[in-house]
Amino acid sequence: MFPELNIVLEALQNGKIILYPTDTIWGVGCDCTNEQAVQRVYAIKKRSDTKSLILLVDSLEMLQEYVPSLSGKVFKLHEHFTRPLTMIYSHTINLPDFLKADDGSIAIRIVQDPFCKEIIAAFGKPIVSTSANTSGKPSPKYFAKIELAIKRAVDYTVKHRQKDKTESEPSILARYHDETDELEVLRA
Repeated sequence: MFPELNIVLEALQNGKIILYPTDTIWGVGCDCTNEQAVQRVYAIKKRSDTKSLILLVDSLEMLQEYVPSLSGKVFKLHEHFTRPLTMIYSHTINLPDFLKADDGSIAIRIVQDPFCKEIIAAFGKPIVSTSANTSGKPSPKYFAKIELAIKRAVDYTVKHRQKDKTESEPSILARYHDETDELEVLRA
């Protein structure tokens, strides 16, 4: 168990915004079911709420609670893919409409990072994630590169991995077309 787990869980449960390391880059996040918290994330990023955020889940089992019609192809991708993969799904359930894009889709990633997995598993539901930068500015490659305005705007900054200067990249982004069982890579 990570030492900060209880602090992070309490922040999420109380509608707070966290700044935390993910399996890709540092993210700004919150409880995905708390509309006020999600709106604060948009405000912190200075991002239009017409651009949807992604959700992080801890496992294929949790993903199936929100995307019930996963094909065998999607299962194989997640089982064999070594890089973080964010998938856009057209049909989801059990998620608030305010999270979804105008076309009803939502992007979800099964995290590989043990810290994120533990947070999400203990929280019991997905958390919102978006890069820790003001909209339109480059995504920070590690904690020290995050803008001071972002650091000041969140309610809790995770201490785990703050000193790590390993440069990270965003995940691969793909859209799954369940009607045709096709995968479209949008960002490699």
